[in-house]
Amino acid sequence: MHHCGQYQSESISRRQMLSRCAQGFGAVALTALAGDELLAGVVGQPGFLDRGHHPARARSVIFLYMDGGPSQVDTFDPKPALTKWDGKPFPHQTEPTQFNSKGNTLKSPWEFDQHGECGHPISALFPHVAEHADDLMIVRSMTSEFSEHTNANYFLHTGLGLSGRPSMGAWVSYGLGAVADDLPGFVVINGGLIPPGGLDCFSNAFLPAKHQGSIVLPRDQALANVEQREGVERQLNKLDLLAGLDRMHLDQVGDRLPIEGAIANGELAFRMQSAVPEVSEISGETEETREMYGLNHGFEPTRTFGRECLLARRLVERGVRFVELTCPSVSGDRWDQHGNLKQGHENNARAVDQPIGALLTDLKRRGMLEDTLVVWSGEFGRTPFAQGRDGRDHNPYGYSFWMAGGGVKAGSIYGATDEFGYRAVENPVEIYDFHATMLHLLGVDHRKLTRLFGGREHRLTDVHGRVIEEWLA
Repeated sequence: MHHCGQYQSESISRRQMLSRCAQGFGAVALTALAGDELLAGVVGQPGFLDRGHHPARARSVIFLYMDGGPSQVDTFDPKPALTKWDGKPFPHQTEPTQFNSKGNTLKSPWEFDQHGECGHPISALFPHVAEHADDLMIVRSMTSEFSEHTNANYFLHTGLGLSGRPSMGAWVSYGLGAVADDLPGFVVINGGLIPPGGLDCFSNAFLPAKHQGSIVLPRDQALANVEQREGVERQLNKLDLLAGLDRMHLDQVGDRLPIEGAIANGELAFRMQSAVPEVSEISGETEETREMYGLNHGFEPTRTFGRECLLARRLVERGVRFVELTCPSVSGDRWDQHGNLKQGHENNARAVDQPIGALLTDLKRRGMLEDTLVVWSGEFGRTPFAQGRDGRDHNPYGYSFWMAGGGVKAGSIYGATDEFGYRAVENPVEIYDFHATMLHLLGVDHRKLTRLFGGREHRLTDVHGRVIEEWLA
């Protein structure tokens, strides 16, 4: 009798059997039975690299994503010329904007003061962040290739302005794995606003499934359906069955990693049922800590983002490699003020300023800031001329972001825009350069962290990117 061979049993050697058991679900079962912490550390969640390409300055990244595009000239890049020209026609040539409703030059509604020994000028929007001026490395010359939210978000998160590429968090998880074996390498804390572009901003794309962003919520039950609803033995039996079916096909496919990734996902989900509730339970934090993060604040979005920041600290403390925070809803628009700039930016700043200041304080006093890279950025900036009467349109030609900790040159400013804050004119940089430098700080050469897909090797920076040495301490 002839068989198609698809389900035909296959004899394997003892060496093949040991190899399969060492790499799949059997290894997790063996670890649990043995209770051997050393073995658990070896199995863990290994990354693509056995170790970094060079000594790392940072162990983890916390990405404070400011959805919508904060205005650089109202936050970290003061421009006195805007006051001089306020209400007058903008004196320089302009590019097409998202809505092409171009008004006159618009000064900043906020004063800037110098802070810290470094003298960073920071807007009155951020009194708590300003207390950490000496920890910040402010970049004023970032550029983007896109002026529309969805494409700009894909570009910021994945290095390509279209969907279908892995997020930077997925690349970090893929390259380095997770320090802990009961938490994922890449976590997204959803404060209420998923970016334009949707979940593809956090996708693993063609990387193994275990590297996709695990989305949690900033509340006691951080992950939906994480509680156990059936006995442990029954869950283990289900996982063992699924893993066994997957392993049947490992040798019949050209690329084993997706199937191994699916197996690893099931194993990790089982372990997370114990780990996630413990991480998200903050009742053990002191009242001083809760007050510092704004958990008792009268403005609900501040309480939400405060819990996000506190949860981010607890996650990196337990070994998560990359944590992204999304913005809470402020009962208006995110940092996307096409009108009513003053109220909109003030509401958004009110939501995030105190929690971010608390996060930096907390990381520093715990000795964690030196190996945790904190990044604050939107997908682009805003125009120095008005949209309509009191808004600002999208501007990808020159905007600001900052980094702290993780080996960056604290208390420094890099790059500059023109006198109106419209275009980067000194040391312009691209998102590829940010990605390359971030990976460098994590001990990874961005040119060597690759994945074969579609017939060629891919990387986060594609064929671009350079490490900005001036950003490094």
